[in-house]
Amino acid sequence: MIRIGHGYDVHAFGGDKSLVLGGVVFKEHRGLIAHSDGDVLLHAVCDALLGAASLRDIGYHFPDTDQQYANANSLELLKQVFFLLQSKNYKINNLDITVIAQTPKMSKHIDNINSNICKVLSIKNDQCNVKATTTEKLGYIGREEGIAVHCVCLIEC
Repeated sequence: MIRIGHGYDVHAFGGDKSLVLGGVVFKEHRGLIAHSDGDVLLHAVCDALLGAASLRDIGYHFPDTDQQYANANSLELLKQVFFLLQSKNYKINNLDITVIAQTPKMSKHIDNINSNICKVLSIKNDQCNVKATTTEKLGYIGREEGIAVHCVCLIEC
């Protein structure tokens, strides 16, 4: 059985944390406001995978009201999501991820982000595609107030 999942997340810039996207720290850029490390990219991936497997969403598994997830490393959260999928005998076919951000520029970080995701999910690099776009300075993203990410995945049992 093949199943599709879609994940979406958005976070506003602010706070005192470093920006983390796909497990890559962007030292030159302000971070995102969040209970965990604020890795909006990995949060969207988690939601896509959980949705495809009918396992609810990231907030259900890692609630922002639970202190054990305060400043949590989202790569670790992704590992836990992967374990849940494995326990249900799901295999990941592919992920397609779109980062929507006016800033920072993503091109030099895409390969590292892709590698981080593939390593955690035990998939090949060509099973994950990370891309980025801007909103041409329109809306809250264009005003550099935050970042949004969409992720679509296919899994099979």
